[in-house]
Amino acid sequence: MTHFGILCLGATGHLNTMFPLGHELQRRGHRVTVFSKLDVQFKAQAAGFNFCDIYFHSDRTKKQQQNPATKAGQLTNLINIQRTLKKFAQNADTRLQKAPPVIREWGVEALIIDLSIFEGGTIADYLNLPYITMCCLLPFYQDLTIPPISTTWQYNLATWAQIRNRIAYSFLNFMAQPVWQVVSRYRQMWNLPAYTHPNDIFSKLAIITRHIREFEFPRQLPPHFYFTGAFHQSMATQPIAFPFERLDGRSLIYASMGTVQNRFGFVFRTIAEACASLDNQLVISLGGGLEPEAFSNLPGNPIVVKYAPQLELLQKASLNITHAGLNTTLESLSYGVPMVAIPITDDQPGVAARIRWTGTGELVTLSQLSVSKLRRAIQRVLTEESYKQNAVRFKEVMRQTGGVNRAADIIEQAISTRSSVS
Repeated sequence: MTHFGILCLGATGHLNTMFPLGHELQRRGHRVTVFSKLDVQFKAQAAGFNFCDIYFHSDRTKKQQQNPATKAGQLTNLINIQRTLKKFAQNADTRLQKAPPVIREWGVEALIIDLSIFEGGTIADYLNLPYITMCCLLPFYQDLTIPPISTTWQYNLATWAQIRNRIAYSFLNFMAQPVWQVVSRYRQMWNLPAYTHPNDIFSKLAIITRHIREFEFPRQLPPHFYFTGAFHQSMATQPIAFPFERLDGRSLIYASMGTVQNRFGFVFRTIAEACASLDNQLVISLGGGLEPEAFSNLPGNPIVVKYAPQLELLQKASLNITHAGLNTTLESLSYGVPMVAIPITDDQPGVAARIRWTGTGELVTLSQLSVSKLRRAIQRVLTEESYKQNAVRFKEVMRQTGGVNRAADIIEQAISTRSSVS
């Protein structure tokens, strides 16, 4: 059996990817240790994993690390991405200093690396450990035929579109220079081959994403890139209290802006006003970012809660109004629920673009969000049967995927053979 180290960020979407995978590997007899920030310790140990803090933050450092996330909802997408990349560079330097000796001390034999940890492959290379890249977000494997995942641009093979994509990738790579400089410095210091392209950070054994090929734009990917399907049904979740007795039998609209970029109060108010005149019942989950008391007088009297049992409500919903986080999107598709996406930042614009491209929903950008525009998108998705039909088609496709079992099979074979899986 193998001792796997999971190197991941501590945000909910990342843990909801890595924990089911770690749980499946443990079920198969492997040992799993999670290497992340101290905030993850309780969750990791409660899930049955070994845990190691590879940051060793002082209280002051923790506060500095938390501030950008707290303010992220107040920033534009571009500024937020730039700020995130600067934070990634700081964390990369910390991990490159501290992670290798700790991982070696724990006796880890293989690494499963969160795609968002750009320096993860360098740590694995230095330790001479095989590693797998796990895509907790929409994969940002760069391809000039595909728009960057930070945009809502649609798939288009026209020459002008590819020129646009090239310019956008160049700009994003320029913004990521603080991270690349840190990684390059350590690779040079450790006598490792230099990276020549952003895609070099990906594993040569296996790159795994939880979404499905049918939800991706047509593109060429390496043979060791695998679509496995969602993981969310593979691990029990903690029960969340919810006033189910308040559901009145009307068709349900569920709205959530996730657990990170959820501090835009005006978005929730716009959603409530857009739904107020519809013959549907609205449930709003604030995701912990704001308090329900601040929304006690919303039009239409929706049910507003700090957290909601999302999977249970999606089983009852006719529409999901979402920030287009990959987790929520896959969960929605798994239950055949069409969407209206209001993407905020990170990969959410790219996920929203794919929601529109697949006909499983519509999108309204944050800069263009208004009650009238959102209401039209909602009414269109609710009344035009094609959206529901497409969502149900994806439900059937996802039901046939291997999910976390397929991902674990790929990892076991890749690590045991140290070669890509056919």
